[in-house]
Amino acid sequence: MHKRFIIIFCFLGFCSQQIMAQNKDKVLAYINQYKDLAIEEMQRTGVPAAITLAQGIHESGAGTSQLALSSNNHFGIKCKSNWTGATVYHDDDEKGECFRKYDAVLDSYKDHSDFLKNGQRYAFLFQLDPTDYKDWANGLKKAGYATNPLYAKKLIQLIEDYNLEAYTLQALQMEKPATNPLVLNEENKESKNDEKSIGIEISTPSYPEGKFKLNETPVIYAKKGTPLLSIAREYDIPLARLFDFNDMQSTIALTKDQLIFLQRKRRTGHHEFHIVQPGETLFDIAQTEAIRLSSLQELNWLQKDDMPAIGEKLFLHTKADVMPKLALKLLDTTLTQTSIH
Repeated sequence: MHKRFIIIFCFLGFCSQQIMAQNKDKVLAYINQYKDLAIEEMQRTGVPAAITLAQGIHESGAGTSQLALSSNNHFGIKCKSNWTGATVYHDDDEKGECFRKYDAVLDSYKDHSDFLKNGQRYAFLFQLDPTDYKDWANGLKKAGYATNPLYAKKLIQLIEDYNLEAYTLQALQMEKPATNPLVLNEENKESKNDEKSIGIEISTPSYPEGKFKLNETPVIYAKKGTPLLSIAREYDIPLARLFDFNDMQSTIALTKDQLIFLQRKRRTGHHEFHIVQPGETLFDIAQTEAIRLSSLQELNWLQKDDMPAIGEKLFLHTKADVMPKLALKLLDTTLTQTSIH
């Protein structure tokens, strides 16, 4: 009897190990299949790739849950009042609850990112360090993403067991790959030829390396692809404050070489006036002249989406008498004249 008990116990132990090994293989296969999608979504919206993958694994049983298989819903997102897409009914906290249904897993991942990014109760998460997966996991639980009291612990354990943080770090250091480099190169050639044909010379100012001052404000000149988080850490500035200092929305890495201010810019500019150059935006001008974007707009009677025409003079110290001519209005006038003739 004793020997039989030992045999049964060993058999159960062997089965348990087999199940654990199968589950691990299943999770690793899921990560391998969807890691690139999680990275792309982080670059698009700022939701950490580690959090996305951990939620996907947990909510979908690594892609094997009934909800995932029947409706491609990998994050357990319910219909809510604003959902207008396809639906499926599934037992969860209550029987027959309404869940979102997607045509493809890609749609589920995108909707998950948008659900967090656009949800007011999740807004505070995007002020957190994207590499702090513990704060993000606890924040999701605090915001009410799931009712399970152990939800945050489960996400944290998945991230640590499978080293999912590596994909967050990868997203922070990567640039989005060009979909067709050949086409982009041809477009760049045409653009440069057009500039030469109309006599436009676009020059890049020369800035010193490291920290320097512009308009009495500490600043650095950072290269394209530099993660904003690395700048925040190097200069011991909260990431949200760095965005605020530079009139920027939440973003992962710089899309071009540009000035990044380490303190709030001044209400008046580096020079008395600025002449609008080809290709410049109001944001570019505000950075070049070390002036707050809101102040630049206010001094020149400009609204949020207004863009002055090339050659217009912008006031940087005193209020302009009139608003400058806008590029869009000039374009409209040209089109009207063309249609008349």
